[in-house]
Amino acid sequence: MTDASGAPRERPKSPHLMTGGFGSPLLWRWHITMFTSIAHRATGVALYIGALLLAGWAVALAASLGETDHATYAAYMALLGSPLGKLVMFGLTLSVFYHLANGVRHLMWDAGTGLDIKSANFTAVAAIAFAVAATLAVWGIAAMTGAL
Repeated sequence: MTDASGAPRERPKSPHLMTGGFGSPLLWRWHITMFTSIAHRATGVALYIGALLLAGWAVALAASLGETDHATYAAYMALLGSPLGKLVMFGLTLSVFYHLANGVRHLMWDAGTGLDIKSANFTAVAAIAFAVAATLAVWGIAAMTGAL
């Protein structure tokens, strides 16, 4: 039956809202799969920024072709070689490897495998571990070869 009293009913709450006043428990808790979902989106945005940096590198290279001292390209490379530039490049490297690993995870899901909670949690940890290990390996090799 319907409520014919005419009084406004309390709207249902979203699951992410608290059940009561200040300090009451949440209806859900953070899971690693929630983190990986947010991180996948964030690294996607970071890769767009990386594409802009790559385009800037190409423009600086093209602009320096007519110069005798290649000042534009040298200035851009100095910016990328600065401590802040290296930090950004490290973050982009981490973003590439994480986005790659999580993309493979999504492909597995599209194939219908790894959808249970245990597998999803394991592949989330594996994607993060792969991204960190691959990033450290690339930057370690770069340091050993003198590229830094």
